[in-house]
Amino acid sequence: MAKYNPVQFIQEVRQEVAKVTWPTWKEIWITTIMVLVMVALAAIFFLLTDQVIGWLVQMVLGGNR
Repeated sequence: MAKYNPVQFIQEVRQEVAKVTWPTWKEIWITTIMVLVMVALAAIFFLLTDQVIGWLVQMVLGGNR
């Protein structure tokens, strides 16, 4: 059974973290805005789709709401 050295593990983690290319604040903001815009567009799309499907179901079933 191999023995694990916590100090060596921490050193290796620090070495790997140092290799990571972290995004800039500008990249974070741009990505955040892009995500929010896409979420809003998806919400609008699903709202409209739901309304159209509801209207079609009413027409087919003859509902009077």
